[in-house]
Amino acid sequence: MNKILKVGIIQQHNTSSIEDNKKRIADKIKKLASDGAQLIVNQELHDSLYFCQTENTDECNLAVAIPSEATDFYATLAKDCGVVIVSSLFERRAPGLYHNTAVVFEKDGSIAGKYRKMHIPDDPAYYEKFYFTPGDIGFEPINTSLGRLGVLVCWDQWYPEAARLMALKGADILIYPTAIGWESSDTTDEQSRQREAWITIQRGHAVANGLPVVSVNRVGHEPDPSGVTNGIQFWGSSFVAGPQGEFLFQAPTDSEIEQIIDIDMTRSEHVRRWWPFLRDRRIDAYDNLNKRFID
Repeated sequence: MNKILKVGIIQQHNTSSIEDNKKRIADKIKKLASDGAQLIVNQELHDSLYFCQTENTDECNLAVAIPSEATDFYATLAKDCGVVIVSSLFERRAPGLYHNTAVVFEKDGSIAGKYRKMHIPDDPAYYEKFYFTPGDIGFEPINTSLGRLGVLVCWDQWYPEAARLMALKGADILIYPTAIGWESSDTTDEQSRQREAWITIQRGHAVANGLPVVSVNRVGHEPDPSGVTNGIQFWGSSFVAGPQGEFLFQAPTDSEIEQIIDIDMTRSEHVRRWWPFLRDRRIDAYDNLNKRFID
């Protein structure tokens, strides 16, 4: 594993044109690669609009098989650019059976592995349980030429258990493709609290596990097709944190950006020596974590 990992992130405002979204992603991947990026991370469900604002069976037509022409597109980019790419796709596993799946492409164009989103939300404007079956692969890091990637997806980022299990299985870095934003009825104060909580908990995963964290979010407004709400204003704010939770980069809330961030991958070893949380865990006393609630 390289001492310095050059991570490219793409925070993008999507449109209703899948072709346009993919073209812009491809252009940005090529630019980042030409500028020296080794690993490129995309936002959640990056090929389309965030279709989960409504419950509509027609939206299932967006789902793609893995492998398929959809994965070939990113495999070719990975091979041509010589980079590892973390993508986020709507997977059609079988008729009527779908997953929210991150696919990692090795720099030779092969599929290094995939992760199926484990925690599935069901909130106003985020009706993901209607579309996605919870993942069944588990919390398994994906082996690549750049190291072991602990890839999780969006709602997973609120769960310390997911980050911990990835760390315990040897992940070198935690990666979160994301689609999260504000609903217009929230007050300015509430919007601020939500965004800060989102940032804080992921920085906490970095600290608790002594690992860098890469979180890449969408940006821009996407309307609610049903008109029931005023849509979602995705808050961007993509960021990279080091193993002590320190900011290495933070994107704006209101604009697209592609950026390369240097991560010193040797720091995790030093931080875990200074703060030996894994050493001092009381694994003999955590049985109740397997329960929904303790009465």
